[in-house]
Amino acid sequence: MSLKRITRHLLQHHWRAKRVFPQDALARIEQAIRQGEATHSGQVRFVVEGALDGRPLFRGQLARERALDLFSHLRIWDTAHNNGVLIYLLLADRDVEIIADRGIDAKVGAAGWEAICRAMEAEFKAGRFEHGVIAGIAAVSKELARHFPPDGSHPNELPDAPVVM
Repeated sequence: MSLKRITRHLLQHHWRAKRVFPQDALARIEQAIRQGEATHSGQVRFVVEGALDGRPLFRGQLARERALDLFSHLRIWDTAHNNGVLIYLLLADRDVEIIADRGIDAKVGAAGWEAICRAMEAEFKAGRFEHGVIAGIAAVSKELARHFPPDGSHPNELPDAPVVM
């Protein structure tokens, strides 16, 4: 556990997520998810967290571990075709993690998800947070469309609205 990391999380806390992603940006991200899901039978969720606090912060939880917790908590794993995908952004660490259910993960693999994460992080470093998220959603949707095309009767199993923590 690094004192520098703890300080960064305590100073940036939750206000940063709301500043970086105001309501109009969240609405555009939700629309991007909805449009992407029209091209495949998968499910995409986006979660942004300004900073960790409490137990996750002081026990040194990494962004990947937090994303796995949220993947479970939001029940993204509970889709009919095992093709749910979480895009998680931890602003204080400037870290993006993609957690994918086994159906789609077996087809795309860690290298594929990592490439999408790095492209998103490059946009974030340039200050283009909304653009980076929408581009990431498009890239995830492209993979889902390739492996899980729309089947016409597939319901929207998960909410499209971004989660701000």
